[in-house]
Amino acid sequence: MENTSQAPLVLVDGSSYLYRAYHALPPLTNSKGQATGAIKGVINMLRRLLRDHPGSQCVVVFDAKGKTFRDEMYPQYKAQRPPMPDDLRSQIEPIHSIIKAMGFPIIMESGVEADDVIGTLAAQATALQMPVIVSTGDKDMAQLVNAHVTLVNTMTDTVMDPAGVVSKFGVGPELIIDFLALMGDKVDNIPGVAGVGEKTATALLQGIGSLEQIYANLDAIKELSFRGAKTMKAKLEKERDNAEMSYKLATIKCDVELDCTPDSLAMVSPDQVALRAAFEELEFRSWVKELDDPAAVQQPAAKKAKSSASTTAVSEESTIALPTGPSTTDYQTILCAAEFDVWLAKLKASSLFAFDTETTSLNYMEARIVGVSFAVEEGCAAYVPFGHDYVGAPEQLSEELVLGKLQPLLEDENCHKVGQNLKYDRHVLRNHGIELRGIAFDTMLESYVLNSVGSRHNMDALASKYLGVETTHYEDIAGKGVKQLSFNQVSLEMAGPYAAEDADITLRLHHVLYPQLQQQPKLLSLFSELEMPLLALLGDIEANGTLIDSDMLLRQSQQLGERMAELKQKAYELAGQEFNLGSPKQLGEILFEKLELPVIKKTPKGKPSTAEEVLVELALDYPLPKVIIEYRGLSKLKSTYTDKLPEMVCAASGRIHTSYHQAVTATGRLSSSDPNLQNIPIRSGEGRRIRHAFVARDGYQLVAADYSQVELRIMAHLSGDEGLQRAFAKGLDVHRATASEVFAIDVDEVSDDQRRSAKAINFGLIYGMSAFGLAKQLNIPRGQAGDYIERYFERYPGVQQYMTDIKAQAQAQGYVETLRGRRLYLPEINARGMRKQAAERTAINAPMQGTAADIIKQAMLDVDRWLRDEAVDAQIIMQVHDELVLEVKAELVEQVSAELKSVMQRAVSLSVPLIVDVGCGENWEQAH
Repeated sequence: MENTSQAPLVLVDGSSYLYRAYHALPPLTNSKGQATGAIKGVINMLRRLLRDHPGSQCVVVFDAKGKTFRDEMYPQYKAQRPPMPDDLRSQIEPIHSIIKAMGFPIIMESGVEADDVIGTLAAQATALQMPVIVSTGDKDMAQLVNAHVTLVNTMTDTVMDPAGVVSKFGVGPELIIDFLALMGDKVDNIPGVAGVGEKTATALLQGIGSLEQIYANLDAIKELSFRGAKTMKAKLEKERDNAEMSYKLATIKCDVELDCTPDSLAMVSPDQVALRAAFEELEFRSWVKELDDPAAVQQPAAKKAKSSASTTAVSEESTIALPTGPSTTDYQTILCAAEFDVWLAKLKASSLFAFDTETTSLNYMEARIVGVSFAVEEGCAAYVPFGHDYVGAPEQLSEELVLGKLQPLLEDENCHKVGQNLKYDRHVLRNHGIELRGIAFDTMLESYVLNSVGSRHNMDALASKYLGVETTHYEDIAGKGVKQLSFNQVSLEMAGPYAAEDADITLRLHHVLYPQLQQQPKLLSLFSELEMPLLALLGDIEANGTLIDSDMLLRQSQQLGERMAELKQKAYELAGQEFNLGSPKQLGEILFEKLELPVIKKTPKGKPSTAEEVLVELALDYPLPKVIIEYRGLSKLKSTYTDKLPEMVCAASGRIHTSYHQAVTATGRLSSSDPNLQNIPIRSGEGRRIRHAFVARDGYQLVAADYSQVELRIMAHLSGDEGLQRAFAKGLDVHRATASEVFAIDVDEVSDDQRRSAKAINFGLIYGMSAFGLAKQLNIPRGQAGDYIERYFERYPGVQQYMTDIKAQAQAQGYVETLRGRRLYLPEINARGMRKQAAERTAINAPMQGTAADIIKQAMLDVDRWLRDEAVDAQIIMQVHDELVLEVKAELVEQVSAELKSVMQRAVSLSVPLIVDVGCGENWEQAH
């Protein structure tokens, strides 16, 4: 029986802490360039342990240098792991020194791993009936769990007792080694049994028992219900040596000869002098302040660890417990230099502060700052105005004083900030000659990565959802419509609390959202390694802008207007009267009452529909709908692009500057607005002509690089279909290859019509298209379309299996994932009827669209890093779907094109080649 009155022995997996802290935090450095992110993360977790387990014996165990007995047993063990990054290696010695100064015993035993030392101490403690907590993020440690030993993951706030192990893995601690032996471990390069994944391993262990029992009862496997059970016996027989080797590799050694025992390990008093020297050297200001006055630093309350058995997806509304906010708020409006200096000191001493700007405009190229707000602790925030110029406004500090004193902090990479849509604030600070650095977190992106469809990602929506707070809306203080005030005209009595609230709510949101990201390592990686670095890059691309030929667009507008006039006259002749071509009501009367065309579809109010798809179908047989379609298309081009783009040229730069949005689409794709560059049509000649007006400056050319059929390639990778993968591997025209399979003919015999049909199938199926939809698109009988799809799946069975599996996965867990781990939640996957069908179509396509989005985002970061590292005279000016457009010095075009192709093709490793097409020219159309 466990001695529950005794404080537990806490065994810390220091090596696990080290790597998890390194990857979890942004790449922090002090002013001397010393990397500090891993140090801060490891020490934070240890400080947390001390708070959560006061009076406990805590021991930190690290891997020793050199090889272990596992390397001798299996030379490939962990062989695929890259060497430790230099910026992490430089942090090892400071981490060890601080841990010792904190009073922790440190153990490093050569010839074995930290896991084996921990396993040995845990076994010895169990024999002494001592309670043990193992603090780690390593799943292998689950084999150590018993009535005395519990796992705690400090980064995710979860605990795992024997019941928790069963809940997480489907088997108890006694079968974890068998579980790992069957499925292997890619991280440690443990081979496992080829063809056995997590679900199959669980099914085998639940159905038969241990690895030894499985091999003693191979004939019983075919009676189990999991997919592939009939052929699993042969796989296991073939892979027996690997399974047994994997079992030995996965087994934690619990009899290491150590110089210490659990009851001999004790912590010592912290060395305050050594800690102060280390914290000052590393510039951990808040920890130095805590040493001076521990009571002055408010320690966050320890969160209650949740059993892994009860942990559910963050998307489920029922699991979102609204935090208790501050009972009162202290929002200050700073009007004197002394008060401002007090706040400056707070910001300098803080390890992280929330920051926000209030401005004159939403146009980031024109906006000027009228005040700034910040918060360093929940419930306490300040607004410093300097640009409110309404009649009777009180005297404020000068812009020069406020921004002059803030500039060093704002430009300090090691002074970390959190904000809501900080890309905008970075832009407007640049308008004042300030380069915002140290952007550590953005609450808009934290929310978006957690659940892109869970809510809108503006501050008001997030405050309501995650904090239960109804914030003050801008309209509440500035009015609405044409009479709405710009912020510089809003009275300080109202502006001050509003602006301070923004900073306070931002900080509070971060305290709620970021811990949820920490509970999901893949999402945390996606946030810190992809979305956050992209924030600054997108801002740079926006600021770069794109040059357009306004005169060319105006000529196109005139030509479009002339063609529209011709079409309008033709429509009058076909209708037998004049009418408003832009009026659905009048058009409906002409089409369905006067001309008596067939009604294809009705509106919700029961009127005949004149929607685009209706007109497209009618245009197959009747001339007027065809004229209306062309007129509508030209009208949209004229109003949206040829008329509007010249009006959007920024006077200061002479370019147009779009806004890229990271937190809008469900799948992770970027969207753009003002202007929307994603929707410029390219299927019509008139649409392509608009791209002619996107030009390079003198002495430069545009270079466009586009991923070729990227979603189909991702489908080939995800499905593992051999036929599809073979077509891509051989560099075949995949649509001709599909036509060859579907129509059972040689590739050379495929006609253009057959290739068109195959292309419709290839792209249609990844969007979940039905036989009805395919028949409609190809204008063929539904039965024939069904035959095409049936033949397609016969030739590509892996694709059909993927679709079946992904729908089942979505129904079981409520979301699907990209290769990068981005979660795409499907709230209606378990609904009924058409809503469920729509969700299933999304489940099929979302991993491909989302993975494509992740790939182009990674490519953008890689390309930008290359351009900066090599000081190439080129810059990214646009990102549209799967395409990057660069403006490149003319004499470098050939060199840049070759390297651009190479960098983009290395953005991700798929089981099929990732191909990039590159073109160049004086304008976008030539380059594309």
